[in-house]
Amino acid sequence: MDLNLIDDKGQKASTVAGSDALFGHAYNEALIHQIVTAYQANARQGTRAQKGRSDINKSHRKPWNQKGTGRARAGQANSSLWRGGGKIFPSSPDENFSHKVNRKMYRAGIASILSQLVREERLSVIDTLALDSPKTKLFARKIKDYGFTGTVLVVTEKLDENLFLGSRNLPNVLVLETREVDPVSLVRFNHVLLTKGAVTQFEELMA
Repeated sequence: MDLNLIDDKGQKASTVAGSDALFGHAYNEALIHQIVTAYQANARQGTRAQKGRSDINKSHRKPWNQKGTGRARAGQANSSLWRGGGKIFPSSPDENFSHKVNRKMYRAGIASILSQLVREERLSVIDTLALDSPKTKLFARKIKDYGFTGTVLVVTEKLDENLFLGSRNLPNVLVLETREVDPVSLVRFNHVLLTKGAVTQFEELMA
């Protein structure tokens, strides 16, 4: 699988060889949906909590007589039907939202996403990416020279201090090391820019 290698002006300079198993994988929408959903679910802390009827600090006295008032029957003020009452099925703070995805499925899902990015011409490769100083203006100029519009995910084999400091103030750009890439980021950004070193690392990690 040949990947487009672009120069500093965003023009196609040549091609770089990529693994067919990683960048030529068949599109599997169901699998991509599964690993993206699992990644988002596993990020949930499960610390939310709601109060049930036993947790509401209200009187247990019957608010009014059962008969003779013309109003509906009421037993306690902590009823779930009342404003301020307890929830019928309250969420507990120890809920487990995690999804299990085995390694083979995860790797196949990442390969399916990368392959679809190649087919949609949303994935590009550069030789290397470096900044002389940690200036946001310099990094923004580089991204503009590449000709990208919209959001951009930059994946490099090693994130140095200049790249980190120069990119963190750009709202539409995210720079990650290869080992930090997740399926949500690959799907969310309009363009994915890989360095040649990141391509090699991807092939090693997903082998």
